Amino acid sequence: MRLIYGTGNPAKLSAMQKRLSGFDLEIVGLKALGIEIPEVPETGSSPLENAYLKATAYYKLLMEPVFSCDSGLYFDQVPEEVQPGVHVRNRNGRTLTDDEMLEYYSGLAKEYGDLTARYRNAICLIVDDQHIYQAMEESMASEPFLMKSKPHNMRKKGFPLDSLSVDIKTGKYYYDLDKDELDTVAVEDGFLQFFQTFLNTYKKD
Repeated sequence: MRLIYGTGNPAKLSAMQKRLSGFDLEIVGLKALGIEIPEVPETGSSPLENAYLKATAYYKLLMEPVFSCDSGLYFDQVPEEVQPGVHVRNRNGRTLTDDEMLEYYSGLAKEYGDLTARYRNAICLIVDDQHIYQAMEESMASEPFLMKSKPHNMRKKGFPLDSLSVDIKTGKYYYDLDKDELDTVAVEDGFLQFFQTFLNTYKKD
């Protein structure tokens, strides 16, 4: 079954394709379609609302099965006014570049000390008007990790904050984890459970 992944981020597409390689699914990114895809405003107040907004917009445009994901970043020890939530890339009304994100979040870690962080993730998959699947389960959330003020010297386009992120269990930067561990960090096990449940349910329907 072919599913369009509603993202223009090649790093996110690659991570999802690798994690879902054992499923009977062909995951295709927006750029592979060869058509102009408008940007969808992410005006929701939660990752699930934003995932639904994006999936709905892409489905109406493409009229084929599509899914979108969204994340919110939450810190334990910062004031509410600087809590990123769903606005990870947006500060003061503008979208940050990868380099600007590194500068901003490393600055937060300098100001408040190493930040205990967690991503809450959501997904919305639309097959047709009668088959819409959504989830924002705890199993989709990342394990708590530390965000440091000093970045790793490695960079990966589309995942700038991984350069600041440290695994609590091992004390290693994400980019010092082995490949399998890093893929798991990029796409949590809850997404695998979501797609397995979707396939089982959709076949019955």
